[in-house]
Amino acid sequence: ADEAPGIEAGDIILHLQQRELATFRRKREDLFCEKDISLVEALCGFSFTIKHLDGRLLAIKSEPGTVIKPGDYKAIDDEGMPFPGRPFEKGRLYVQFNVIFPPSGSISGEQCHVLEKILPPRLHTGEMDMEAEECTLNDVDMEAEMRRKRSKASEYDDDDDDEAGGQRVQCAQQ
Repeated sequence: ADEAPGIEAGDIILHLQQRELATFRRKREDLFCEKDISLVEALCGFSFTIKHLDGRLLAIKSEPGTVIKPGDYKAIDDEGMPFPGRPFEKGRLYVQFNVIFPPSGSISGEQCHVLEKILPPRLHTGEMDMEAEECTLNDVDMEAEMRRKRSKASEYDDDDDDEAGGQRVQCAQQ
């Protein structure tokens, strides 16, 4: 606040608001972001840029042959936020990779054959026991499935409360 002779100086109070960004999330001095990459990029290498909060472009790349799995994190040192009281020391920038797989049916039989020659061998040979029952795999949206199950469970719980004369059982202390 203003200073004047014979008058005590007042306090300056600052209110900071942290703005949410679509690109980055902050956890203390670390920054987190997500990046979609294709299956080819995950297996054969990639290069892209990220625009940092200060406007700089960061060149990010991986070497061919470095395999990135879905959900993998990689870190870039000193590209996070400054440490409190140490403005020249910064946290890390973590990049989480989302590997985008080709859509179903987009790989031909010939392409599968070529991939089988290049990639490591299958974990399962495909040999089936003659007595095994054949099953069908169905697509599922797990979030919708969990909502449906929670809804059914709450209906079931509500039905139990309506039963007349039902007794509650308690554990006996020993």
